[in-house]
Amino acid sequence: MTDAANPFAQLNHVDLPAPGRKSPVKDAPPLESIVASASELVPMLRSRAQRTEQDRRVSDETTRAFHDAGFFKLMQPARYGGFEYGFTAFIDVVSELARGCTSSAWGCSLGAIHQWLVATFPEEAQDDVWRRDPGAIVCGSYAPATMAEKVDGGYLVQGKWLFASNVDNSQWALLGVQFPPEEKGAPPTAGFLLAPRSDWSIEDNWHVAGQAGTGSKAVVIDKPTFIPGHRKLTFAEASSNCPPGAKVNANPIYRIPFLSAVPVCLVSPILGTAQGAVDELIELAGSRVTRGAVAGAGSRLSEFFPVQSRLAEASASVDAARLLLYRDTAQVEQMALDGHVISVEQRIRNRRDHAFAARLSRDAVEAVFASVGGAGLSLNQPIQRMWRDANAISRHISLNWDAVSSMVGQYLLGLEPKGQY
Repeated sequence: MTDAANPFAQLNHVDLPAPGRKSPVKDAPPLESIVASASELVPMLRSRAQRTEQDRRVSDETTRAFHDAGFFKLMQPARYGGFEYGFTAFIDVVSELARGCTSSAWGCSLGAIHQWLVATFPEEAQDDVWRRDPGAIVCGSYAPATMAEKVDGGYLVQGKWLFASNVDNSQWALLGVQFPPEEKGAPPTAGFLLAPRSDWSIEDNWHVAGQAGTGSKAVVIDKPTFIPGHRKLTFAEASSNCPPGAKVNANPIYRIPFLSAVPVCLVSPILGTAQGAVDELIELAGSRVTRGAVAGAGSRLSEFFPVQSRLAEASASVDAARLLLYRDTAQVEQMALDGHVISVEQRIRNRRDHAFAARLSRDAVEAVFASVGGAGLSLNQPIQRMWRDANAISRHISLNWDAVSSMVGQYLLGLEPKGQY
């Protein structure tokens, strides 16, 4: 669908002032051209979406198109050829891609956000990932699924890590682990280790009803494998406002606590999916004539009041979700630029908005899907795929409204918040 078919299309591009929409890198392409590249790929992504779902992974060809467009450089440090844009720019690009294919946008989203996260690791770890191949991208499984064994110079790890999205196209893996306590009697500490593709295999266990094309398979290390200590980042360091990588990457975006902003990589695909569903319904309603088994035969879909009302609701929900995300990311980018610590209040408020924006986006797709009738069930009808994908994303533990809202409510009531922030 072209933007011309949606009267609000130009209004959807909200250019709120945000440091993250500006690159400090002299030769970086302007954000407008990167977003334009994303827009140009939407028809191709839409045409491949059903095949992507059937293949249960993002194709090599699509991944190459993302590389060529510079999407994986968006938040990568300039020292390795990156552009050092911020999270607001990230939302612009990834949500645009998701108008065409949710799974493909998800793969790009995780690959691009992990360039930022790797940049918060110690310098030697960044060199390991990018010195020989600046185009290397990283998949990840955040849950600390196994205990790392401390040995001279690093750690031994073995185990299985689930839900490693876009693993087929990744050269490195970010693995959540528990680190042994530094002091006797202390609890273990959670964090990440980086492992190259030569250290792990892929277990093809991704057979799902939604987000099938993300290829979120398992990473397996089947025997104790050594990982140098410099490839370690603890959750506490990632949330500290001053992770190890900030010593060599001076851009303030690398000091932002990871849970106050990183979940936009999960929200941006569902946000774009919701916009894509709105666009699709506008196009469908203008051309489809109902069969009307009982009544209403021969009427255009666009003439039904419920369709008109649900379309308005979906459009408003998408706009509300987008504005929440832009406000939050613009604020943390400005605070980081000004040298301010991102507070617990800010982090928890942002986590609320991540989950609520996902809920709004899911509800927008629900409203659209409720309007298309039986014809919308066909596997070659994009809206049913968007519906399944949106419901899958909204159930992600980092966006699940029940989990996140209870944490926020605890904080508002003066209780110890239990959750991810």
